[in-house]
Amino acid sequence: MRVIVTGAAGSLGEAVVHCFAQAGERVACVDRLEGGKGDGRRWFPVEDLSKPDAAERAIGEAAAWLGGIDALIHLVGAFEWIPVIEAPLEVWRRLYRANVETAVSAVRAAVPHCARGASIVTIGAASAQPAPAGMAPYASSKAGVARLSEALAEELRPMAIRVNTLLPSIIDTTRNRADMPDADFTTWVRPDAIADAIYFLASPAARAVNGASLSVTNGSDT
Repeated sequence: MRVIVTGAAGSLGEAVVHCFAQAGERVACVDRLEGGKGDGRRWFPVEDLSKPDAAERAIGEAAAWLGGIDALIHLVGAFEWIPVIEAPLEVWRRLYRANVETAVSAVRAAVPHCARGASIVTIGAASAQPAPAGMAPYASSKAGVARLSEALAEELRPMAIRVNTLLPSIIDTTRNRADMPDADFTTWVRPDAIADAIYFLASPAARAVNGASLSVTNGSDT
């Protein structure tokens, strides 16, 4: 497969890139930062993926290097915990921009380069349904990603491009452990487990799966 991973330098991005590269796939990594190096991967910098021109430039260059796109894995996003009555509108706008607008720009830039039978995988959040206290701005934006993906699945069906969303619980990363030191880490989902689920959705093995929102919530010890 010819694969583009956005947000490739993050903890989840590194796991996803490693998963695809280990399977022998060619991976174009799109991010503001450059992460690890390895066979079958190349980095394409982008300052702000929510800007259509920037997305078209980075993803267009990545698609040209790959010779087309078989899978777009969109991982770019942001999180913030804040109660509704304390959250200024700029927080809502920032999370919408980071989670929804980046997805829109990435998909619109990628679709013209996608092969028939290609797959798009986005990341929503299990916490978006229902949203607990302090999660309204984040959950609203991640719910938007899921609804976007559902509509895209129907709109791109004539092109045989599948679109699915993963809904992970808290991801077991170094940053999250530092931010929540008293939490039970065994209930969190590991990046490599999410990467395996993404690989399945992107692969021909999931050719019958389209428009799905798949929960990925098992703990790290399962």
